[in-house]
Amino acid sequence: QVQLVESGGGLVQAGDSLRLSCAPSGRTFSGYPVAWFRQAPGKEREFVAGITWRPGITDYADSVKGRFTISRDSARNTVYLQMSSLKPEDTAVYYCAEKRFGAGSNRLPELYDYWGQGTQVTVSS
Repeated sequence: QVQLVESGGGLVQAGDSLRLSCAPSGRTFSGYPVAWFRQAPGKEREFVAGITWRPGITDYADSVKGRFTISRDSARNTVYLQMSSLKPEDTAVYYCAEKRFGAGSNRLPELYDYWGQGTQVTVSS
């Protein structure tokens, strides 16, 4: 059962920008934290950026700080990840996740309850 749906991935060149979108399937976001994670081949899934719904506090991994921006649009029921100055090392499958029940750090993927199917982002040098 798909809970979240991501879109916006693709193949770009280093230095380009890309915007990912995440929306829940058949429901609305309910005010819980939402985050983007990514997983490159042979590597563990890692936190990229997160946002709380109210009041919209954001958090970023050091590797993307200053280049990526996470935001949410309640009217469109969507969370975005704007990615700029992309680097080849940003290449990964990007996942959107919503944390409904777990307590603890919003950076831990194991504490997230609902996930999307992922969208591939490939950055060529």
